[in-house]
Amino acid sequence: MDKVVVKVQLISDGARLPVYGSSQAAGADLCACLGNQSLTIEPHRWAMVPTGIAIALPVGYEAQVRPRSGLAAKKGITVLNSPGTVDSDYRGEVKVILINHSDESFVINDGDRIAQMVIARHESASFEVVSSLDETERGSGGFGSTGV
Repeated sequence: MDKVVVKVQLISDGARLPVYGSSQAAGADLCACLGNQSLTIEPHRWAMVPTGIAIALPVGYEAQVRPRSGLAAKKGITVLNSPGTVDSDYRGEVKVILINHSDESFVINDGDRIAQMVIARHESASFEVVSSLDETERGSGGFGSTGV
């Protein structure tokens, strides 16, 4: 399988490259870059966590920043705007908005794996105004309308 080349700039001391946890992992782990300090997210609060990296994606690709399942399941920590999108023309630092859904403070240490990044191809659309849409069996039913 061909790999997409993503250029990564380490913009802070101690920044780490994203790393896949296994040969078939879809997401590469992103690490906190806190300058040998720690950051505490209080219960039911959120924080923007720096990674110390900037990336250049090929046109037609995005980076999706997603929660790490272990942090979500064990600690109630997730990505607030999940999935967060990094566009191919963005060149600033990749930061992760983490939220603490638990009732306990959560401490992030420099270098901790805080999220995962999935590189995905995407399409751009053109939007066309029409006077009506084609009919379907579902129609305008939403929010549980197809469930039992």
